[in-house]
Amino acid sequence: MAKFNSVICILLVCILYSSEAKSQDRFEFTVAQDGSGDFKGIQEAIDACKAFPDRRVVIYVKKGIYKEKVVVPSCNTRLSLIGEDAGNTIISWNDYFNSINRGRNSTFYTYTMIVEADDFYAENLTIINTAGPVGQAVALHVEGTRCVFRNCRVLGHQDTLYTGGQDSRQYYDNCHIEGTTDFIFGAATALFNNCTICSAGDSWITAASTPAGREFGYVFLNCSLTALEGVSRVYLGRPWRDFARVAFIGCEMGAHIVPEGWSNWEGTDRDRTAWYAEYGNTGPGASHGGRVKWSHLLSKREASKYKPGTVLSPSTGWELPVDQWISGKE
Repeated sequence: MAKFNSVICILLVCILYSSEAKSQDRFEFTVAQDGSGDFKGIQEAIDACKAFPDRRVVIYVKKGIYKEKVVVPSCNTRLSLIGEDAGNTIISWNDYFNSINRGRNSTFYTYTMIVEADDFYAENLTIINTAGPVGQAVALHVEGTRCVFRNCRVLGHQDTLYTGGQDSRQYYDNCHIEGTTDFIFGAATALFNNCTICSAGDSWITAASTPAGREFGYVFLNCSLTALEGVSRVYLGRPWRDFARVAFIGCEMGAHIVPEGWSNWEGTDRDRTAWYAEYGNTGPGASHGGRVKWSHLLSKREASKYKPGTVLSPSTGWELPVDQWISGKE
């Protein structure tokens, strides 16, 4: 009987402990360098978040320059990072290819921030790689799917934004993305809506590696293509791998965009499988008269399918409607 009572007591303690631990789960944190928040650093706040939470976890980040190499691991799903002010809430690091020294694939370890988790949401942040013009140096590396960046600045030079993950779908809304060579690259399906795409050097904007059989790769809707002073010869993209797909719809293109528009990857025949398309673009760089012959000028009907609900829809399985997950409020 005494043994039975002991077992009952142990079970009751376990139940009470489990209930108490559950009640202590937090879904909001604040990061502030002056010590007024829950944490002084972004990474320590992420590490304190519940894994695979039942609802969204929000980390509010106060103004400041956070010199951190930030990792959002795959277990931290449904996580939001909300900055106080996009211009003054800054995540900064300075790794680059030669400094990492991890062999031929060093580029993919140079990130300032990597997002491996699904259903990530960021707003009002600057994510910058400050290494400068020293070769490949990623600012933002995104592997998760249903990831959203709103009113963010992603700044660097070569390889600024790596959209990884062959099954990843990413949404960038009202963001400023800046770099030099291939500064938006990768395999993900990504939609850029009302973004400023700023070229900091004469080079290529995109280097897509869209998987074979995908209808959409990179889609730029109503974006503004700008350049820093002195930049005068920029291509919309070149195919990093076969089957690259990129479309610019309703964008304003500055004079820095070359008449050819697009370029093949030197030494390859990837132009045979690339799908590079435009529709309704304006500005001195938008004239289609001098475009490479293997690019496409869409009809109004063809262009009508380039909208978030279509571009970002899942290929299989059930999930939230696109308009819900891109809101970041589900």
